[in-house]
Amino acid sequence: MLINTLMFMFCKITMSWWITLWILGILFLLSLFLIYSPLLSFSYHSALMMTDGLSTPLIILTLWISAMMILASYKIKNLNNSPNFFTIIVLLLNLSLLLSFSMSNMIWFYVFFELSLIPTLILILSWGYQPERLQAGIYMMMYTIMASLPLLLLLMFSSMKTGHLSLFMEKISLFNSSSWLFEAQWIFLLLAFLVKTPIFTLHLWLPKAHVEAPVAGSMVLAGILLKLGSYGMLRMMQVFYFKFCNFSIFILMFSLFGGMITSLMCLRQVDIKSLVAYSSVGHMSLIVGGTMSTSSWGWQGSLTMMIAHGLCSSSLFALTNFSYEKLSSRSLYISKGALMLMPAMSMWWFIACISNMGAPPTINLLSEIMLFTSSLFMSIWLLIPLSAMTFLGAAYSLYLYSSTQHGGAPKFISPSTPYKTQNYTIMLLHLIPVNFLIMKSDMISSWII
Repeated sequence: MLINTLMFMFCKITMSWWITLWILGILFLLSLFLIYSPLLSFSYHSALMMTDGLSTPLIILTLWISAMMILASYKIKNLNNSPNFFTIIVLLLNLSLLLSFSMSNMIWFYVFFELSLIPTLILILSWGYQPERLQAGIYMMMYTIMASLPLLLLLMFSSMKTGHLSLFMEKISLFNSSSWLFEAQWIFLLLAFLVKTPIFTLHLWLPKAHVEAPVAGSMVLAGILLKLGSYGMLRMMQVFYFKFCNFSIFILMFSLFGGMITSLMCLRQVDIKSLVAYSSVGHMSLIVGGTMSTSSWGWQGSLTMMIAHGLCSSSLFALTNFSYEKLSSRSLYISKGALMLMPAMSMWWFIACISNMGAPPTINLLSEIMLFTSSLFMSIWLLIPLSAMTFLGAAYSLYLYSSTQHGGAPKFISPSTPYKTQNYTIMLLHLIPVNFLIMKSDMISSWII
């Protein structure tokens, strides 16, 4: 964390776009040393900060996606659209996310959990595409902040009752497990994270934010910020005494049936960004289901899905931006015939789409197998939404690929200049980990035994 602070101070002085990118890349390489831990224990912990098998992959993902954000936003630099301010905002967002994943104190985790919204809001308002970005920003802030207030109250009550808010102490039980207050406690605890994840009915802010955000905003929102909700749920269930109850089975079933509905909604979208945003809701509902199952397979699958979805959805938003820069439209009715106009990028579209549907050998497939199994242990009736989500996930991924790549190109579009090398580099750096992490998947999935 000290290195990251020094990085921010250095980049603030030099204000260099490429130096910022290089430092993020070097920090990513240094963060890889956090993966190895000879004992099944915390890699590092103190009174305030820690890294372990749950937070380390997410810290690495944060640095990786942050570097890709800078690389994908080269148009801001080329048009001289406040590039120095942009790099500062990206670094502030990066710092707040890293601190969120590294805090061992729940109040400090809450502070940085909410603080990460401010740079994201600035990204949407400053570099968004449409005037509706103000409404999208208000939606995002109102949903997330209002849902987080009960969590803050419960943390304060917990501090008064137990005298600590550390993640290392033995499990906290604020109320009798047979009392209705026990289930109310978990509603308060999980509401903030269910909005941030988000699940169906609490997701209305997400498509608006994605559609109005610049490519960097969409990449960090889908790649990292949604993972904060799942990470917070896993952390709170480790700290507070949790008993599988009526509330948990309701959340599990509601999230999975909601994921099935949002998968159906994907087939009716005409905006590419909106389609990818709704597919994120479907995938995150699987993570909620695995988390609420309270099984080791469910929790391992949740973290694996976080990494897989973070890389895959970020790559899809980057591809959408490449298409938008060429065609000046995100409509599926206009963005056709890319296989004729830009054939070199079609391979990356195909790899990203099959990764999104969970085809082998991607880690998406591994995570879905683990999450499906853990959810079915809870109830055999969950086979209905799970099988529907599998089919619909393949359907809307192929629908996205065939709609954008096949068909006749619009008459007003002529074969344009080829993509820059860095566009292919961005896709390579996104999709190589998705396809090759399966060879060493225990780095991610074995964080809990």
